[in-house]
Parts: sequence; structure tokens; C-alpha cells
Amino acid sequence: MEISTMAVLPVLLLLSFSFHHQLQVLAQATQSYQDFSYMKFVHNATNLPQEEEYDYIVIGGGTAGCPLAATLSEKYSVLVLERGGAPNSTPNVLSGSGFFANLMEADDGKTTPAQKFTSEDGVENVRGRVLGGTSMINAGFYSRAQEKFFSKSGVKWEREEVEKAYEWVEESIVFRSNLTLWNSAFKEALLEAGVGPDNGFSLDHILGTKESGSTYDSLGRRHGAVELLNKGEAENLKVAVYATVQRILFSSKASTSNRSAIGVIYTDSKGKSHRALVRNKGEVILSAGALGSPQLLLLSGIGPSSYLSSLKIPLIQHQKNVGQFMADNPRNNIFLVTPFPSDPSPVQVVGITTEYFIESIVGDLPFSSTPEPFTFFPSLSSSSINLSFASIIVKPPEPLSRGDLRLASSSNVKTSPRVRFNYFQDPVDIARCVRGMRKTGELLETKSIDRFKYTDLQGQKGFLFLGSSLPSNYKTDDSSMEEFCRSTVTTFWHYHGGCLVGKVVDGDFRVMGINKLRVVDGSTFTLSPGTNPQATLMMLGRYVGLKMLQERKESK
Repeated sequence: MEISTMAVLPVLLLLSFSFHHQLQVLAQATQSYQDFSYMKFVHNATNLPQEEEYDYIVIGGGTAGCPLAATLSEKYSVLVLERGGAPNSTPNVLSGSGFFANLMEADDGKTTPAQKFTSEDGVENVRGRVLGGTSMINAGFYSRAQEKFFSKSGVKWEREEVEKAYEWVEESIVFRSNLTLWNSAFKEALLEAGVGPDNGFSLDHILGTKESGSTYDSLGRRHGAVELLNKGEAENLKVAVYATVQRILFSSKASTSNRSAIGVIYTDSKGKSHRALVRNKGEVILSAGALGSPQLLLLSGIGPSSYLSSLKIPLIQHQKNVGQFMADNPRNNIFLVTPFPSDPSPVQVVGITTEYFIESIVGDLPFSSTPEPFTFFPSLSSSSINLSFASIIVKPPEPLSRGDLRLASSSNVKTSPRVRFNYFQDPVDIARCVRGMRKTGELLETKSIDRFKYTDLQGQKGFLFLGSSLPSNYKTDDSSMEEFCRSTVTTFWHYHGGCLVGKVVDGDFRVMGINKLRVVDGSTFTLSPGTNPQATLMMLGRYVGLKMLQERKESK
């Protein structure tokens, strides 16, 4: 049963009073401090020389770029070029309470940590623009990749080294949090609805229901990929913020060999141009993300020759697959307004099946008299009542629908490229959404979350939905459910592709046909790893960094 908001407003204040004290006793503090030691590496790009030379240049100080740079700095000089600022310049990224604020903040086009864009599917999205990348604006959930990710990746992984790389990340920035009241109930509802077995707490990807790690500590403080820079060698590591790479530089073409990347051109916040070059045996590594890396390859002349010619971009290497095979895991969800204030919490629990993952997040409702763009929420009306929401979220794990990326500007890298993901184009994807949302309906029928129903003035109980609820015939009518999935689709922010292994880069993440240039980020992924990709992106940075160090050692 659905209940209207107005029918329950008279009893909300009573419920607030009676449940608030009960919730407060659930919080437990731990001593885990954010480590800002990495700031000794960080420099505003305006203060850097017009030309410098390093062993390695990492384009993008994000989720993969930070651990990669820290690892390479153990033996060699490294320059990280990050277009955003340091986290302490945008405090919302440092706490769980700032998660929704980051998504809702107006994009100033320069310094806000969540850069907004809208795909050509009409779905609003964001990309990270801050040191630490999207690990500084996400929901913090940490869970390792599924076996299928490794088997389909095109990479010959050394699994012992993969394990060590995960552990290297986890020992520094991954925490176990106490379940909130809602998440405890949500976990029990998953099990009651048949998403079993109960796998307790685990960082591994296991079918069933589990709690997993978080990059938020017990006090709600974020510990993103940026803190992995603290593991770097201080004398070898330099991080430039507000440094926007314009293009990659290449050697003149030799008749007997491929061209080599020799450096980059980047601009600082005042528009001044800088050159950074790599030494002999050094490399340029793109870690600019699933939008930024293919965009920079295209702007630098690596891509389909006819397309680049049409944009008057000088061709360096014909590579037809740059920007192709773009995919985004669709997000469909329902929002429940809880009948009492609930402790805000990031994702803590996940239900894992072969066809969908189910997660949940809890927060306080922002009320505004006008809809705000790019928000996490449906449109709201103004109110003076403080309410909380719980969102139940469905994510298909391996979207078969694919799209592509094209440049919106052939000269301005700050203009987000055009991207289309073609959500639900493949019938398998829409069928998975239908089954996942039906399971959501089953969760709403469990005894475990019955306490989150409202009782209206006539004594009838039901959930109070914010935005769309499931169709009344959701159990039997496929067409109604397919329409629900299409009309409510949004993003999980887990988009990937554009520089796939075997298409653009080889199994060692080298750009095919070009020397001294790699791509190390989610643009190389055929499918998104695990329930949430940040664990594997950070592992990837560490893993590839170690492989590169080993290659240099063996080449001596």
C-alpha cells in the first residue's frame, strides 16, 4: 500500500521524537585519522617551471593514478598532473555527510569536485575533478572483483600479486563499519527474500548477502585513494593540482619503429602553458578515467583516422577502437521516506546474484521549492519537516549494451566529450533490471523492514515513496516493468570502456602501436569489477606499478 505525504505529516514529529534517542546509541567511535601527509608532495601548477623532466608522468591523480604514482616513486621520479584541486580545498569530499552535497553542488566548471555532464541518452552523470578522483565523491563501498572480471579482462594476471596489491590498499584505507538500523534491517530483508547465503563480512565477491569494507571510517571520515600517495617516496614524487593536460607529445616518426610518447603539454589555472618530458626508458601513463583517457588520446591524434581528419586533428596513430565499447551499469531504485530520522550511511550491505546486485543508502532529505539539477533525488516540494530516506538500488553487473565517445570540442579538453551508453539496448539488460526490481518488491514484503512503514490517520500501514513506486502489477506484467526500468534509469557512476584491453591497449596496458604510453584506469575494462569498482581500480594502480618496476629492473 502507498501512503501520501500529507496523510502522515501530523504524526511525523511524534515519530521523530520517539525514535531519535534510540538511533543515537548505535554510533560507536574509533580512532582512525585522515592522513594529509601527502600534501608535502602537492604543488599548485602555477608554481611549477615551464619545462621539467621526469622518469614517469601520470595524467590524472585519481583512483588508479594515486596508487600507481606512489608505487613508481619507490624507485623513480614521478609527476602527477591532476586537473582538480586538493581535497582540503573542497571539505565536502572528506566526510560521508558531504556525499550528497557533492552531487548537488552547482558545477563551477573549474574547481568543484564533481564535474557534471549529461550523456546523449539524457542521463545526468558526474566525473571526479579532485585529487583522489571519484574515490573522493563516491559512496565508499569497497568490494573486490568477481572471478569473471579477471577471466574476461584480456590480462594474464599474476593472482598472488593481485592479492598483495589489494592488501596494500586495504591496510591503509579500508574499514569495517557498524551497521545502522536501516542496513541491519536491509540485510535481514535480503536474506528473508532469498538472496542467500549470509556471508557475514567479506571483501570478496561472493554470491549471497554480505557486509563489506568502506573507505569511510566509523566517524564518517573518508579515506580515498589520495591517502595512498602517503606510501610514495617523498623525494621522487611531485603532484601538480589545477594542471590540465592538453595533449600528449610524441617523437618524430622513424621509418623503423613506432612513435614514442615523450611528454605532455599542460596548462595551469591561469592558462599558462607548461611542458613535462619523460627521460629515457620513462613513460607517459594515462589515468584520466573512462571519459578523460579516450578523450586525450583523440585530442593527441590517436584514434580513427577519418574521424580525426574531419576534426583537423593531426594523425599520430590510426586506432579505430578509441572511444568505442563504452558501457555504464544502469541504476534503478526506489526511495522510501522513513517514519523516523535514520542515521545517514553509505553503502554497507550488498545482495549479490548472477543477474543483479542490490545495495542501499540512507540519507537526509534536502527540501527545495524548485528541482535541483543533477541531484540524487526525485523532485521535492518545500517543507520544514526533517525527514530521512532509504534508497534500494539495483545494478545489473555486466551490461551488454554498448555505446561510444566522441569529442565535443577538438581543441578544449575542459569540455566533456559526448558519450552515449545505449542503456537497455540489449534485451538481456532490460530483463535483468526487471528481475532485480521484482526482487526489490519482494524486499518490501518482508517482515524485516515492516517497521519502516507509516501508519496514516485511518490506521492503515504502508510505505511512503518518494518519486516512482513499483507498478501495482509488477509481479506479472513484463511490459509494465520494462517501462518502469526505462523511465527511471539513471547511472551508478560505474561507466567504463573506451580504451579496452585487446582493442586499444595490450595485456600490459600499453597503447598498441605507440611506445612509452600506457592507459591504466577503468577505460580499459570490459566489465565493471565487483559490485563497486574502486577496490579494483586502486589494486590496478598498485599492480601495474609493480609490474613496471619489475620491467625496468629486468631491462638493466
